[in-house]
Amino acid sequence: MNVFEVVKQSVTTRQAAEHYGIHAGRNGMACCPFHHDKTPSMKLDRRYHCFGCGADGDVIDFAAALYGLGKKEAAVQLAQDFGISYEDWKPPGKVKKPKPRQKSPEEQFQEAKNRCFRILADYLHLLRAWRTEYAPHSPEEAFHPRFVEALQKQAHVEYLLDVLLFGETEEKAALIADY
Repeated sequence: MNVFEVVKQSVTTRQAAEHYGIHAGRNGMACCPFHHDKTPSMKLDRRYHCFGCGADGDVIDFAAALYGLGKKEAAVQLAQDFGISYEDWKPPGKVKKPKPRQKSPEEQFQEAKNRCFRILADYLHLLRAWRTEYAPHSPEEAFHPRFVEALQKQAHVEYLLDVLLFGETEEKAALIADY
């Protein structure tokens, strides 16, 4: 097995995070190291996901983002840190890799549209949660910044999702190009 497979099978993101000094609660929630975070917003298990900044990935992605490394360097670093041995296999001689099929402009547009929709839908879900979770409990209580962000941006995000679902092709292309 190569270093990527061995590391992913041997180390969870939670184990790596705790090894690198990030404390996770019993429920696997931790403060995100990728943005200023006062309350735990990152879920750590085999993979990680931050509900605040959207950071997401596996243990190798986590180490790469944490230390600014490439994926190969991060995988090797994790293997060293956890004492994992692996095969560093290289094919003999020159082996031609088959060229990946070139995607048509329509396929590229559809993938970009789907990616944009997924990001906006996740953000809308987060805004709705913040609107409920961070709502003031009394008229005297100050507004939490996440509650304010939810109030300010929810309608706009809903509009953008409507454009992706029901808009003209030109509107969708402009939205994808802008974001």
